[in-house]
Amino acid sequence: MSAVETFAAEAHGINKRFGPIEVLHDVGISIPVGDARALVGRNGAGKSTLVGLLTGLYGANAGEIRLGGRPAPSLGDRQGWRERVACVYQRWMVIPHLTVAENLFLNNQPRNGLGLVDSRRLREESIAVLDDWGLDVAPDLDAWRLTVEQRQIVEIARALLQGSRFIILDEPTAELERREVNRLFERIRGLQEQGVTFLYISHHLEEIYEICRTVTVMRDGRVVADARLDDLPKDRLVAAMVGDFAASGAGRKSGDSASKAQMAPGLDIGGLTLKDSLEDINLSVHCGECVGLAGLAGSGKDKIAEAVAGLLAPDAGTIAIHGTKTPLGDVGAMRAAGVGYVARDRHVSGLFPLMSIGDNLTTTVLPKLGPFGFVSTGRQSDMVDRQIAELGIVATSGSQPIGELSGGNQQKAMVGRALASDPKVLVLAAPTQGVDIASKDALYRIINAARDRGMAVLVVSDDLDELAICDRVEVIFRGRLTRSFARGWNDQDVVAAIEGLY
Repeated sequence: MSAVETFAAEAHGINKRFGPIEVLHDVGISIPVGDARALVGRNGAGKSTLVGLLTGLYGANAGEIRLGGRPAPSLGDRQGWRERVACVYQRWMVIPHLTVAENLFLNNQPRNGLGLVDSRRLREESIAVLDDWGLDVAPDLDAWRLTVEQRQIVEIARALLQGSRFIILDEPTAELERREVNRLFERIRGLQEQGVTFLYISHHLEEIYEICRTVTVMRDGRVVADARLDDLPKDRLVAAMVGDFAASGAGRKSGDSASKAQMAPGLDIGGLTLKDSLEDINLSVHCGECVGLAGLAGSGKDKIAEAVAGLLAPDAGTIAIHGTKTPLGDVGAMRAAGVGYVARDRHVSGLFPLMSIGDNLTTTVLPKLGPFGFVSTGRQSDMVDRQIAELGIVATSGSQPIGELSGGNQQKAMVGRALASDPKVLVLAAPTQGVDIASKDALYRIINAARDRGMAVLVVSDDLDELAICDRVEVIFRGRLTRSFARGWNDQDVVAAIEGLY
Protein backbone atom coordinates (compact mmCIF):
# COMPACT_ATOMS: atom_id res chain seq x y z
CA MET A 1 0.00 0.00 0.00
CA SER A 2 1.45 3.35 -0.99
CA ALA A 3 1.76 6.27 1.41
CA VAL A 4 -1.04 8.23 -0.25
CA GLU A 5 -3.42 5.30 0.28
CA THR A 6 -2.73 4.93 4.02
CA PHE A 7 -5.80 6.90 5.12
CA ALA A 8 -9.29 6.74 3.65
CA ALA A 9 -10.20 10.06 5.27
CA GLU A 10 -8.33 12.77 7.14
CA ALA A 11 -9.25 16.09 8.72
CA HIS A 12 -6.53 18.38 10.04
CA GLY A 13 -6.99 21.57 12.09
CA ILE A 14 -10.66 21.93 11.17
CA ASN A 15 -12.58 24.96 12.40
CA LYS A 16 -16.18 25.56 11.40
CA ARG A 17 -18.44 28.51 12.17
CA PHE A 18 -22.11 29.09 11.50
CA GLY A 19 -22.41 32.85 11.68
CA PRO A 20 -20.68 34.01 14.86
CA ILE A 21 -20.88 30.57 16.51
CA GLU A 22 -17.84 28.32 16.20
CA VAL A 23 -19.03 24.71 16.35
CA LEU A 24 -15.76 22.87 15.57
CA HIS A 25 -12.46 23.82 17.13
CA ASP A 26 -9.17 22.48 15.71
CA VAL A 27 -10.68 19.07 14.94
CA GLY A 28 -8.46 16.31 13.60
CA ILE A 29 -9.25 12.73 12.61
CA SER A 30 -7.38 10.16 10.50
CA ILE A 31 -9.09 6.91 9.49
CA PRO A 32 -6.89 4.14 8.02
CA VAL A 33 -8.04 2.23 4.95
CA GLY A 34 -10.08 -0.83 5.98
CA ASP A 35 -10.80 0.49 9.46
CA ALA A 36 -14.20 0.63 11.14
CA ARG A 37 -13.97 3.84 13.16
CA ALA A 38 -16.62 4.77 15.73
CA LEU A 39 -17.52 8.45 16.06
CA VAL A 40 -19.28 9.08 19.36
CA GLY A 41 -20.33 12.01 21.50
CA ARG A 42 -23.35 13.66 23.06
CA ASN A 43 -25.86 15.45 20.84
CA GLY A 44 -24.38 18.82 19.97
CA ALA A 45 -20.80 17.51 20.25
CA GLY A 46 -20.13 18.30 16.58
CA LYS A 47 -20.48 14.88 14.96
CA SER A 48 -23.04 15.93 12.35
CA THR A 49 -21.03 19.01 11.44
CA LEU A 50 -17.90 16.91 10.94
CA VAL A 51 -19.86 14.47 8.75
CA GLY A 52 -21.15 17.42 6.71
CA LEU A 53 -17.55 18.50 6.09
CA LEU A 54 -16.38 14.97 5.24
CA THR A 55 -19.21 14.61 2.68
CA GLY A 56 -18.89 18.06 1.11
CA LEU A 57 -22.20 19.48 2.30
CA TYR A 58 -20.30 22.59 3.39
CA GLY A 59 -16.75 23.78 3.71
CA ALA A 60 -14.50 24.44 6.69
CA ASN A 61 -13.43 27.92 7.75
CA ALA A 62 -9.94 26.59 8.44
CA GLY A 63 -8.09 23.31 8.06
CA GLU A 64 -7.85 20.60 5.42
CA ILE A 65 -9.94 17.56 4.42
CA ARG A 66 -8.27 14.72 2.51
CA LEU A 67 -9.96 11.64 1.06
CA GLY A 68 -7.99 8.66 -0.19
CA GLY A 69 -4.73 10.56 0.29
CA ARG A 70 -5.81 13.47 -1.93
CA PRO A 71 -7.28 16.88 -1.13
CA ALA A 72 -11.07 16.83 -1.02
CA PRO A 73 -12.90 17.97 -4.18
CA SER A 74 -14.33 21.45 -4.43
CA LEU A 75 -17.83 21.82 -2.99
CA GLY A 76 -19.30 22.12 -6.47
CA ASP A 77 -17.80 18.82 -7.67
CA ARG A 78 -20.59 16.55 -6.47
CA GLN A 79 -19.50 13.63 -8.63
CA GLY A 80 -16.01 13.88 -7.14
CA TRP A 81 -17.46 13.60 -3.64
CA ARG A 82 -19.75 10.70 -4.61
CA GLU A 83 -16.79 8.77 -5.96
CA ARG A 84 -14.88 9.06 -2.69
CA VAL A 85 -17.38 9.14 0.19
CA ALA A 86 -20.97 8.19 0.89
CA CYS A 87 -23.19 8.55 3.96
CA VAL A 88 -26.04 6.17 4.82
CA TYR A 89 -28.31 8.15 7.12
CA GLN A 90 -30.86 6.95 9.65
CA ARG A 91 -33.58 8.51 7.49
CA TRP A 92 -34.42 7.55 3.91
CA MET A 93 -31.94 8.68 1.28
CA VAL A 94 -33.25 6.50 -1.52
CA ILE A 95 -35.79 8.14 -3.79
CA PRO A 96 -39.05 6.37 -2.91
CA HIS A 97 -40.84 6.58 -6.27
CA LEU A 98 -37.87 5.44 -8.35
CA THR A 99 -37.26 1.74 -8.77
CA VAL A 100 -34.61 -0.23 -6.92
CA ALA A 101 -32.53 -0.35 -10.13
CA GLU A 102 -32.84 3.41 -10.68
CA ASN A 103 -31.73 4.03 -7.10
CA LEU A 104 -28.78 1.65 -7.38
CA PHE A 105 -27.43 3.42 -10.46
CA LEU A 106 -28.56 6.95 -9.60
CA ASN A 107 -26.39 9.42 -11.57
CA ASN A 108 -24.49 6.40 -12.83
CA GLN A 109 -26.85 4.69 -15.27
CA PRO A 110 -25.42 2.49 -18.05
CA ARG A 111 -25.93 4.19 -21.40
CA ASN A 112 -26.08 3.12 -25.03
CA GLY A 113 -24.16 4.53 -27.98
CA LEU A 114 -26.59 7.44 -28.24
CA GLY A 115 -26.00 8.50 -24.64
CA LEU A 116 -29.44 7.32 -23.53
CA VAL A 117 -30.09 5.12 -20.51
CA ASP A 118 -29.80 1.47 -21.56
CA SER A 119 -32.81 -0.05 -19.76
CA ARG A 120 -31.83 -3.64 -20.55
CA ARG A 121 -28.32 -3.23 -19.14
CA LEU A 122 -29.70 -1.31 -16.17
CA ARG A 123 -31.95 -4.24 -15.30
CA GLU A 124 -29.29 -6.90 -15.91
CA GLU A 125 -26.62 -5.13 -13.90
CA SER A 126 -29.09 -4.43 -11.09
CA ILE A 127 -30.04 -8.10 -10.90
CA ALA A 128 -26.35 -9.01 -10.66
CA VAL A 129 -25.83 -6.52 -7.81
CA LEU A 130 -28.93 -7.69 -5.94
CA ASP A 131 -27.87 -11.33 -6.30
CA ASP A 132 -24.38 -10.49 -5.06
CA TRP A 133 -25.87 -8.90 -1.93
CA GLY A 134 -28.41 -11.69 -1.45
CA LEU A 135 -31.26 -9.21 -1.72
CA ASP A 136 -34.43 -10.94 -2.86
CA VAL A 137 -36.24 -8.01 -4.46
CA ALA A 138 -37.14 -7.20 -8.07
CA PRO A 139 -35.09 -4.43 -9.73
CA ASP A 140 -38.30 -2.72 -10.92
CA LEU A 141 -39.82 -2.60 -7.41
CA ASP A 142 -40.58 0.93 -6.20
CA ALA A 143 -38.05 1.80 -3.49
CA TRP A 144 -40.71 2.93 -1.01
CA ARG A 145 -41.71 -0.72 -0.66
CA LEU A 146 -38.29 -1.72 0.73
CA THR A 147 -37.74 -2.57 4.37
CA VAL A 148 -35.27 -0.48 6.37
CA GLU A 149 -32.65 -3.23 6.04
CA GLN A 150 -33.15 -3.51 2.27
CA ARG A 151 -32.95 0.27 1.89
CA GLN A 152 -29.62 0.34 3.71
CA ILE A 153 -28.24 -2.37 1.43
CA VAL A 154 -29.32 -0.39 -1.64
CA GLU A 155 -27.62 2.75 -0.30
CA ILE A 156 -24.37 0.95 0.52
CA ALA A 157 -24.37 -0.89 -2.81
CA ARG A 158 -25.01 2.39 -4.65
CA ALA A 159 -22.05 4.02 -2.91
CA LEU A 160 -19.75 1.18 -3.96
CA LEU A 161 -21.04 1.27 -7.54
CA GLN A 162 -20.20 4.98 -7.72
CA GLY A 163 -16.65 4.20 -6.66
CA SER A 164 -16.69 5.19 -3.00
CA ARG A 165 -14.53 3.12 -0.67
CA PHE A 166 -15.29 5.22 2.40
CA ILE A 167 -18.80 4.89 3.84
CA ILE A 168 -20.28 6.76 6.80
CA LEU A 169 -23.08 4.95 8.66
CA ASP A 170 -25.21 7.31 10.77
CA GLU A 171 -27.21 5.42 13.43
CA PRO A 172 -27.71 2.51 11.02
CA THR A 173 -29.33 0.13 13.53
CA ALA A 174 -31.90 2.52 15.02
CA GLU A 175 -34.82 0.78 13.28
CA LEU A 176 -33.37 -2.71 12.81
CA GLU A 177 -34.17 -5.88 14.70
CA ARG A 178 -31.27 -7.79 16.22
CA ARG A 179 -31.07 -10.39 13.45
CA GLU A 180 -30.92 -7.55 10.90
CA VAL A 181 -28.17 -5.88 12.93
CA ASN A 182 -26.18 -9.11 12.82
CA ARG A 183 -26.52 -9.30 9.04
CA LEU A 184 -25.43 -5.66 8.69
CA PHE A 185 -22.34 -6.34 10.79
CA GLU A 186 -21.49 -9.39 8.69
CA ARG A 187 -21.63 -7.24 5.55
CA ILE A 188 -19.47 -4.55 7.12
CA ARG A 189 -16.82 -7.11 8.05
CA GLY A 190 -16.88 -8.59 4.57
CA LEU A 191 -16.45 -5.18 2.96
CA GLN A 192 -13.62 -4.31 5.32
CA GLU A 193 -11.75 -7.36 4.04
CA GLN A 194 -12.10 -5.82 0.56
CA GLY A 195 -10.56 -2.54 1.74
CA VAL A 196 -13.76 -0.57 2.33
CA THR A 197 -13.52 1.87 5.27
CA PHE A 198 -16.36 2.76 7.62
CA LEU A 199 -17.07 5.65 9.95
CA TYR A 200 -19.76 4.36 12.33
CA ILE A 201 -21.92 6.79 14.34
CA SER A 202 -24.06 5.33 17.10
CA HIS A 203 -25.31 6.03 20.61
CA HIS A 204 -25.32 2.28 21.31
CA LEU A 205 -21.94 1.67 22.88
CA GLU A 206 -22.30 -2.11 22.87
CA GLU A 207 -22.56 -1.98 19.07
CA ILE A 208 -19.39 -0.01 18.53
CA TYR A 209 -17.43 -2.45 20.68
CA GLU A 210 -18.85 -5.25 18.56
CA ILE A 211 -18.13 -3.86 15.09
CA CYS A 212 -15.50 -1.09 15.37
CA ARG A 213 -11.76 -1.25 15.91
CA THR A 214 -11.06 2.35 16.88
CA VAL A 215 -13.01 5.30 18.26
CA THR A 216 -12.96 9.08 18.03
CA VAL A 217 -14.79 10.88 20.84
CA MET A 218 -16.09 14.44 20.39
CA ARG A 219 -17.28 16.85 23.05
CA ASP A 220 -18.21 20.51 22.67
CA GLY A 221 -16.88 20.67 19.10
CA ARG A 222 -13.49 19.14 19.92
CA VAL A 223 -11.90 15.71 19.63
CA VAL A 224 -11.21 14.63 23.22
CA ALA A 225 -10.15 11.02 22.65
CA ASP A 226 -8.78 8.94 19.78
CA ALA A 227 -7.93 5.33 20.60
CA ARG A 228 -8.27 1.64 19.91
CA LEU A 229 -11.42 0.32 21.54
CA ASP A 230 -9.42 -2.51 23.10
CA ASP A 231 -7.57 0.17 25.07
CA LEU A 232 -10.65 2.18 26.09
CA PRO A 233 -13.10 0.44 28.47
CA LYS A 234 -16.72 1.57 28.43
CA ASP A 235 -16.47 3.55 31.65
CA ARG A 236 -13.57 5.60 30.30
CA LEU A 237 -15.35 6.07 26.97
CA VAL A 238 -18.46 7.39 28.71
CA ALA A 239 -16.32 9.68 30.86
CA ALA A 240 -14.73 11.11 27.71
CA MET A 241 -18.13 11.67 26.11
CA VAL A 242 -19.79 13.43 29.01
CA GLY A 243 -16.84 15.22 30.64
CA ASP A 244 -17.78 16.31 34.15
CA PHE A 245 -21.38 15.19 33.72
CA ALA A 246 -22.19 12.40 36.17
CA ALA A 247 -23.24 9.61 33.82
CA SER A 248 -24.27 7.30 36.60
CA GLY A 249 -27.46 6.08 34.96
CA ALA A 250 -29.63 8.42 37.00
CA GLY A 251 -33.25 7.87 36.18
CA ARG A 252 -32.90 4.13 35.59
CA LYS A 253 -33.79 3.40 39.18
CA SER A 254 -36.99 4.98 40.28
CA GLY A 255 -37.23 3.93 43.88
CA ASP A 256 -40.47 2.47 45.13
CA SER A 257 -42.86 4.25 42.79
CA ALA A 258 -44.67 0.99 42.03
CA SER A 259 -45.85 0.83 45.62
CA LYS A 260 -47.48 4.24 45.20
CA ALA A 261 -49.61 3.12 42.25
CA GLN A 262 -53.30 3.48 43.00
CA MET A 263 -55.70 0.58 42.57
CA ALA A 264 -57.79 2.27 39.88
CA PRO A 265 -56.17 2.01 36.44
CA GLY A 266 -55.39 5.23 34.64
CA LEU A 267 -55.32 3.31 31.35
CA ASP A 268 -57.37 0.16 30.81
CA ILE A 269 -57.22 -1.70 27.48
CA GLY A 270 -59.69 -4.54 27.02
CA GLY A 271 -59.85 -7.10 24.20
CA LEU A 272 -58.04 -4.87 21.70
CA THR A 273 -57.97 -6.64 18.33
CA LEU A 274 -56.68 -5.53 14.94
CA LYS A 275 -56.54 -7.82 11.94
CA ASP A 276 -53.05 -9.26 11.31
CA SER A 277 -51.59 -7.08 14.10
CA LEU A 278 -53.23 -7.52 17.53
CA GLU A 279 -55.13 -10.35 19.19
CA ASP A 280 -57.23 -9.79 22.33
CA ILE A 281 -54.89 -7.38 24.11
CA ASN A 282 -55.75 -6.76 27.77
CA LEU A 283 -53.47 -4.30 29.57
CA SER A 284 -53.88 -1.93 32.52
CA VAL A 285 -51.57 0.83 33.72
CA HIS A 286 -52.38 2.25 37.16
CA CYS A 287 -52.10 5.87 38.17
CA GLY A 288 -48.57 6.54 39.33
CA GLU A 289 -47.24 3.45 37.53
CA CYS A 290 -44.82 3.15 34.61
CA VAL A 291 -45.29 0.04 32.46
CA GLY A 292 -43.02 -1.06 29.64
CA LEU A 293 -44.47 -2.64 26.52
CA ALA A 294 -41.64 -4.55 24.84
CA GLY A 295 -41.48 -6.33 21.50
CA LEU A 296 -39.74 -6.58 18.18
CA ALA A 297 -40.50 -4.30 15.25
CA GLY A 298 -43.81 -5.51 13.84
CA SER A 299 -44.81 -7.24 17.07
CA GLY A 300 -47.82 -4.93 17.46
CA LYS A 301 -46.49 -2.75 20.26
CA ASP A 302 -46.59 0.42 18.18
CA LYS A 303 -50.16 -0.39 17.05
CA ILE A 304 -51.24 -0.40 20.70
CA ALA A 305 -49.61 2.99 21.27
CA GLU A 306 -51.26 4.41 18.16
CA ALA A 307 -54.65 3.04 19.22
CA VAL A 308 -54.38 4.69 22.64
CA ALA A 309 -53.41 7.95 20.92
CA GLY A 310 -56.44 7.67 18.62
CA LEU A 311 -54.33 7.33 15.46
CA LEU A 312 -55.96 4.06 14.43
CA ALA A 313 -59.25 2.34 15.14
CA PRO A 314 -59.00 -1.33 16.16
CA ASP A 315 -61.50 -3.90 14.93
CA ALA A 316 -62.63 -4.70 18.46
CA GLY A 317 -61.93 -3.83 22.07
CA THR A 318 -62.17 -0.90 24.46
CA ILE A 319 -59.86 1.77 25.86
CA ALA A 320 -60.79 3.52 29.10
CA ILE A 321 -59.08 6.53 30.72
CA HIS A 322 -59.70 6.75 34.49
CA GLY A 323 -62.60 4.34 34.09
CA THR A 324 -64.34 6.19 31.24
CA LYS A 325 -64.46 4.48 27.85
CA THR A 326 -63.25 6.64 24.97
CA PRO A 327 -64.15 6.75 21.26
CA LEU A 328 -61.66 4.71 19.22
CA GLY A 329 -59.76 6.14 16.26
CA ASP A 330 -60.33 9.76 17.32
CA VAL A 331 -57.19 11.76 18.17
CA GLY A 332 -59.14 14.74 19.49
CA ALA A 333 -61.30 12.60 21.75
CA MET A 334 -58.28 10.78 23.17
CA ARG A 335 -56.49 14.05 23.83
CA ALA A 336 -59.59 15.47 25.50
CA ALA A 337 -59.85 12.34 27.62
CA GLY A 338 -56.34 12.97 28.90
CA VAL A 339 -53.86 11.11 26.67
CA GLY A 340 -50.45 12.59 25.92
CA TYR A 341 -48.52 10.85 23.14
CA VAL A 342 -44.92 10.93 21.93
CA ALA A 343 -44.44 9.33 18.49
CA ARG A 344 -41.54 7.01 17.71
CA ASP A 345 -40.06 9.03 14.84
CA ARG A 346 -39.74 12.73 15.56
CA HIS A 347 -38.67 13.41 11.95
CA VAL A 348 -41.73 11.80 10.32
CA SER A 349 -44.60 12.36 12.73
CA GLY A 350 -43.26 14.24 15.72
CA LEU A 351 -42.09 17.73 14.87
CA PHE A 352 -42.76 20.72 12.65
CA PRO A 353 -39.07 21.37 11.86
CA LEU A 354 -39.49 24.81 10.29
CA MET A 355 -41.67 26.12 13.12
CA SER A 356 -40.33 27.57 16.34
CA ILE A 357 -39.68 25.67 19.56
CA GLY A 358 -42.55 27.57 21.13
CA ASP A 359 -45.05 26.69 18.41
CA ASN A 360 -44.04 23.02 18.62
CA LEU A 361 -44.37 22.97 22.40
CA THR A 362 -47.85 24.51 22.45
CA THR A 363 -49.66 23.02 19.43
CA THR A 364 -51.79 20.78 21.66
CA VAL A 365 -52.87 23.52 24.09
CA LEU A 366 -53.58 26.53 21.88
CA PRO A 367 -57.20 26.92 23.14
CA LYS A 368 -55.77 27.55 26.62
CA LEU A 369 -53.64 30.43 25.41
CA GLY A 370 -56.34 32.91 24.54
CA PRO A 371 -60.09 33.43 24.01
CA PHE A 372 -62.15 33.04 20.82
CA GLY A 373 -59.43 31.18 18.91
CA PHE A 374 -56.80 33.89 19.43
CA VAL A 375 -53.44 33.08 20.96
CA SER A 376 -52.03 35.49 23.51
CA THR A 377 -48.35 35.81 22.61
CA GLY A 378 -47.62 36.80 26.21
CA ARG A 379 -49.26 33.68 27.63
CA GLN A 380 -47.58 31.51 25.02
CA SER A 381 -44.18 33.05 25.69
CA ASP A 382 -44.51 32.58 29.45
CA MET A 383 -45.54 28.95 29.03
CA VAL A 384 -42.74 28.22 26.55
CA ASP A 385 -40.07 29.84 28.73
CA ARG A 386 -41.26 27.78 31.69
CA GLN A 387 -41.22 24.54 29.65
CA ILE A 388 -37.76 25.21 28.23
CA ALA A 389 -36.43 25.71 31.75
CA GLU A 390 -38.23 22.70 33.26
CA LEU A 391 -37.25 20.37 30.41
CA GLY A 392 -33.66 21.57 30.21
CA ILE A 393 -33.90 22.39 26.50
CA VAL A 394 -30.71 24.06 25.26
CA ALA A 395 -31.83 26.84 22.91
CA THR A 396 -31.24 30.52 22.24
CA SER A 397 -34.95 31.32 22.70
CA GLY A 398 -38.43 29.90 22.20
CA SER A 399 -38.53 31.52 18.75
CA GLN A 400 -35.59 29.45 17.45
CA PRO A 401 -36.64 26.94 14.73
CA ILE A 402 -36.83 23.53 16.38
CA GLY A 403 -35.05 21.94 13.42
CA GLU A 404 -31.86 23.71 14.54
CA LEU A 405 -31.77 21.85 17.87
CA SER A 406 -29.83 18.67 18.56
CA GLY A 407 -31.76 15.40 18.56
CA GLY A 408 -31.82 15.22 22.35
CA ASN A 409 -33.31 18.70 22.70
CA GLN A 410 -35.87 17.96 19.99
CA GLN A 411 -36.89 14.84 21.88
CA LYS A 412 -37.28 16.80 25.13
CA ALA A 413 -39.57 19.20 23.26
CA MET A 414 -41.72 16.33 22.00
CA VAL A 415 -42.15 15.00 25.52
CA GLY A 416 -42.81 18.54 26.74
CA ARG A 417 -45.57 19.01 24.20
CA ALA A 418 -47.23 15.78 25.37
CA LEU A 419 -47.01 17.01 28.99
CA ALA A 420 -48.25 20.53 28.20
CA SER A 421 -51.90 19.50 28.58
CA ASP A 422 -51.20 17.83 31.95
CA PRO A 423 -52.43 14.43 30.71
CA LYS A 424 -53.74 11.56 32.83
CA VAL A 425 -52.03 8.98 30.60
CA LEU A 426 -48.63 9.44 28.95
CA VAL A 427 -47.70 7.10 26.07
CA LEU A 428 -44.10 7.22 24.86
CA ALA A 429 -42.79 5.25 21.89
CA ALA A 430 -38.98 4.80 22.09
CA PRO A 431 -38.65 8.06 24.05
CA THR A 432 -34.83 8.16 24.07
CA GLN A 433 -34.15 6.71 20.61
CA GLY A 434 -31.18 8.35 18.90
CA VAL A 435 -30.20 10.69 21.74
CA ASP A 436 -27.01 10.98 23.76
CA ILE A 437 -26.40 9.75 27.31
CA ALA A 438 -26.99 13.08 29.02
CA SER A 439 -30.27 13.63 27.15
CA LYS A 440 -31.39 10.10 28.03
CA ASP A 441 -30.72 10.85 31.68
CA ALA A 442 -32.77 14.05 31.47
CA LEU A 443 -35.64 12.30 29.71
CA TYR A 444 -35.70 9.54 32.32
CA ARG A 445 -36.02 12.16 35.05
CA ILE A 446 -38.87 13.85 33.15
CA ILE A 447 -40.69 10.51 32.78
CA ASN A 448 -40.17 9.62 36.45
CA ALA A 449 -41.52 13.02 37.48
CA ALA A 450 -44.66 12.45 35.38
CA ARG A 451 -45.25 9.12 37.10
CA ASP A 452 -44.64 10.64 40.52
CA ARG A 453 -47.35 13.22 39.73
CA GLY A 454 -49.81 10.33 39.34
CA MET A 455 -49.85 9.85 35.57
CA ALA A 456 -50.20 6.37 34.11
CA VAL A 457 -47.11 6.01 31.91
CA LEU A 458 -46.74 3.47 29.08
CA VAL A 459 -43.24 3.17 27.58
CA VAL A 460 -43.27 1.30 24.24
CA SER A 461 -39.77 0.02 23.55
CA ASP A 462 -37.34 -2.88 23.23
CA ASP A 463 -34.42 -0.86 24.62
CA LEU A 464 -33.39 -2.39 27.95
CA ASP A 465 -32.28 0.99 29.31
CA GLU A 466 -35.72 2.45 28.64
CA LEU A 467 -37.45 -0.59 30.10
CA ALA A 468 -35.30 -0.36 33.24
CA ILE A 469 -37.21 2.72 34.42
CA CYS A 470 -40.49 0.77 34.38
CA ASP A 471 -42.24 -0.83 37.35
CA ARG A 472 -43.06 -3.86 35.21
CA VAL A 473 -42.62 -4.96 31.62
CA GLU A 474 -45.22 -6.62 29.40
CA VAL A 475 -43.89 -8.46 26.35
CA ILE A 476 -45.79 -8.70 23.07
CA PHE A 477 -44.89 -11.19 20.36
CA ARG A 478 -46.72 -11.45 17.03
CA GLY A 479 -49.68 -9.48 18.28
CA ARG A 480 -50.17 -11.31 21.60
CA LEU A 481 -49.07 -10.47 25.14
CA THR A 482 -46.88 -13.40 26.17
CA ARG A 483 -44.96 -12.57 29.38
CA SER A 484 -44.99 -10.14 32.28
CA PHE A 485 -41.89 -9.21 34.29
CA ALA A 486 -41.84 -7.40 37.62
CA ARG A 487 -39.05 -4.97 38.54
CA GLY A 488 -35.77 -6.82 39.05
CA TRP A 489 -36.13 -8.84 35.84
CA ASN A 490 -33.14 -10.47 34.20
CA ASP A 491 -31.96 -9.03 30.87
CA GLN A 492 -31.63 -12.45 29.26
CA ASP A 493 -35.17 -13.47 30.23
CA VAL A 494 -36.70 -10.28 28.81
CA VAL A 495 -34.69 -10.49 25.57
CA ALA A 496 -35.64 -14.16 25.17
CA ALA A 497 -39.31 -13.25 25.58
CA ILE A 498 -39.03 -10.38 23.12
CA GLU A 499 -37.46 -12.76 20.59
CA GLY A 500 -40.33 -15.22 21.09
CA LEU A 501 -38.30 -17.95 22.76
CA TYR A 502 -41.07 -18.53 25.34
